[in-house]
Amino acid sequence: MTAGSPGPDDDRRDDEGRDDEGCDDHEDREPAGNEPLTARSALGLRAVLSGVALVAAAAAAIVFGIVANRDGSGTAWGAAVVCVIVAAIAAADLAVIARRARARGR
Repeated sequence: MTAGSPGPDDDRRDDEGRDDEGCDDHEDREPAGNEPLTARSALGLRAVLSGVALVAAAAAAIVFGIVANRDGSGTAWGAAVVCVIVAAIAAADLAVIARRARARGR
């Protein structure tokens, strides 16, 4: 072996080319310190998804409530309750999104 050429112990990659010590190549890099200040959140997409979830869960809760009232099925009542919980979570998420958007100045 010549000086500077990699030996069998110097190659840390497995048969598929992955590094044995982990896949994070940037772990040795020092953080710049401004990541939280420059990080961007997709509030618009999150708002759309929460709005769709709110509408869908509320509609499903109504449908399951009607079916449960007609048939007296405990399963339908359970599904209606789950849908109401999902709708409440989506509504709370929309409130958080609106607060963060106001704080950001949008």
